[in-house]
Amino acid sequence: MRKVSFAEFGGPDVLRLVDAEEPHAGPGRIRVAVRAAGVNPVDWRIREGQFRKIRPIELPAGVGQDASGVVDEVGEGVEGVEAGDHVFGEGTSTYAEFAVLSAWTRMPEGLTFEEAAGYPSVMETALRVIREVGVRPGQTLLVSGASGGVGSAVLQIARDRGIAVIGTAGAANQDYLRSLGALATPYGVGWAERVRRLGRVDAALDLAGSGVLRELVELTGDPRKVITIADPAAPEPGVRFSGTAGSMPEALAETVGLIGRGKLRIPVDKSYPLAGAAAAHIDSQAGHTRGRRVLIV
Repeated sequence: MRKVSFAEFGGPDVLRLVDAEEPHAGPGRIRVAVRAAGVNPVDWRIREGQFRKIRPIELPAGVGQDASGVVDEVGEGVEGVEAGDHVFGEGTSTYAEFAVLSAWTRMPEGLTFEEAAGYPSVMETALRVIREVGVRPGQTLLVSGASGGVGSAVLQIARDRGIAVIGTAGAANQDYLRSLGALATPYGVGWAERVRRLGRVDAALDLAGSGVLRELVELTGDPRKVITIADPAAPEPGVRFSGTAGSMPEALAETVGLIGRGKLRIPVDKSYPLAGAAAAHIDSQAGHTRGRRVLIV
């Protein structure tokens, strides 16, 4: 099969489309013929070697953890799924023609493979940080970097739970944030004061790592009410860094439920062929995404 791999840590140019042995489904796993793979910031952070001290990997290594596809192997002990089912979920080395998944669910009616590949990690992260920041119905959540995949999910989950949201994003994404039910304001000089004029902030999430933690602490009045998933400087102002994954099966179940109730939709901003993984990483690192980026296999 073909897969995307890298033999050394570095920039997007280290990614190669190579011939590789097909993986197979072990106990408690399934294998899918991949139709699409989600592109997440964690993918290029791993490629750069940002996590090699805390999460060592053996090189050469594959890339990707989210995928949608058609089941073609079912491992020992797995029930409720069979060859031919359309599923999406989490696995390893998903930038490939075949991938093994450790968590999955059937795709809801009307969801394309391209769309489905963008949900797993995004939804797990969004649900986790909302829980960790402790925001409650009737309160207001500020989301910095709100137009990307995780931000899009956070805004919709929060609104469904009766939580008001204020989102910051680039000027081109203001109408998009409003379409998801958020009060919106652009980045740039004076952004914190613009947020104050929009109302009280009870909790805040930093999803972009753009150096705004001290302002978020000032806006909430308490570093314990701020969570970041992207700024390693979190300990300096006393902010919590959320990097430990929660329950993917629960996240997938909630994803299907929200989609089924018409309360969740994360658009695909751009799709790329498998050979375009490097371009996808370049665009992901540049930011200003509206929704998700995916690879089409």
